[in-house]
Amino acid sequence: MFKKILIISAFFVLSLPVSATAQNANSSTVRPSTTSPADQNTNRSITDAKTSTETPRSAVTTPAKKAAPVSGQAKPKPAAPQDPASQSVSAAFNTLINGIRKSDLDAITGAYWKSPGLVLFNNNGTVTKGWDQMRKNRESSIKDVKDVKLEVRDVSITMLGRDGAVVNALWTQSQDYKGTPETATGRMTLVFRRVGTAWKAIHLHTSPDRPDPSRVLPSEQTATPSPNP
Repeated sequence: MFKKILIISAFFVLSLPVSATAQNANSSTVRPSTTSPADQNTNRSITDAKTSTETPRSAVTTPAKKAAPVSGQAKPKPAAPQDPASQSVSAAFNTLINGIRKSDLDAITGAYWKSPGLVLFNNNGTVTKGWDQMRKNRESSIKDVKDVKLEVRDVSITMLGRDGAVVNALWTQSQDYKGTPETATGRMTLVFRRVGTAWKAIHLHTSPDRPDPSRVLPSEQTATPSPNP
């Protein structure tokens, strides 16, 4: 009986390591974390740093969009600068026109080139040659002219290099000549030249815009439109 107890006890004691070994074998199926506490702290700090450097979407500033141009609205164009020489020619032309309006003999004759080479084709079909002759003609007629009204329109200035220019215009003039009112309309072309520092008219050509048919070649005459009834 005692031997049986010893044998059972020995068997029980010998079975303990087997049970413990089985428990250790079962626990090995659960994989522990391979990251040490130090590594976990390092990973956490990297994640925190990455999170802190990322810009939230709400903080991103979107550039403002440019307003769309209004349909049909033209862009303003810069004004082109005017040629100083063209301005000087315009001033010389205006001096002549204002001299005629005021019946100012010196202003009128002073606008022309003081030279025998001056040539004027007058509105009445005559030709004046030389500044001296032009001055005499003006002196003889200007004293009988009063209340001059001169309108110029469609004035065009074309520069011919640095020292030349052509001025074209249409004109209408009314005045009292020896107490009788008169009116005429026509065209004019003036050629200006720079003389020293001033601009002078070296040629004038005027002609009526409604010439006498008897002075126009038949081949150049145009049909006159019939008045409406």
